[in-house]
Amino acid sequence: MARIVVLEKKLEQRVETVVAKTRAAGSPYYAINPSGRVPYLVCDDGTGLEESALICDYLDHLDGKPALHGERSLEARRLEALARSMLDGLSVWGREILRPPQERSPGVIEHEAGRAARMADLWERSIEHPHMQGPLNMPQITLGCALGLEIRNPDFKWRPGHPRLSAWYDRISARASFAATAPPANQAR
Repeated sequence: MARIVVLEKKLEQRVETVVAKTRAAGSPYYAINPSGRVPYLVCDDGTGLEESALICDYLDHLDGKPALHGERSLEARRLEALARSMLDGLSVWGREILRPPQERSPGVIEHEAGRAARMADLWERSIEHPHMQGPLNMPQITLGCALGLEIRNPDFKWRPGHPRLSAWYDRISARASFAATAPPANQAR
């Protein structure tokens, strides 16, 4: 999400992207960010920002012309929260399937697969909402990132039965910022 915002706001000359090695004992990244979470943004004054929503908000406002957070109504924030719920659940599911097979929790996988299916149904009904059809914004970026995780999880099959959502995703994922930041396919299965 943060990399998409960097590209959409044309901040490539101001923001350096560094690949961090996480979940590895002794990673040098922990000296920069003790929690080890990504993304993490180190501001010009040395302050560190953690968490995608906060970093995206900061980047959007960096030029004094917020475009992606311009509509901050309760409805826009509600849609962003729904998209984030889907993204968060898919992230848990994705981490679980990367664990060694004997350490995976079938209950966690089942729960997150069910959540993803329910959320895909919700978005199929909601994708024509004006906030999801207008100029690019954070609810759209968040949902686009969630749906794009299909490439990393072969069991996340959200497209069948969701023609409106599929058409919406095909449009948004064709944007240069989405194409440039698409996740690599999961090779760990």
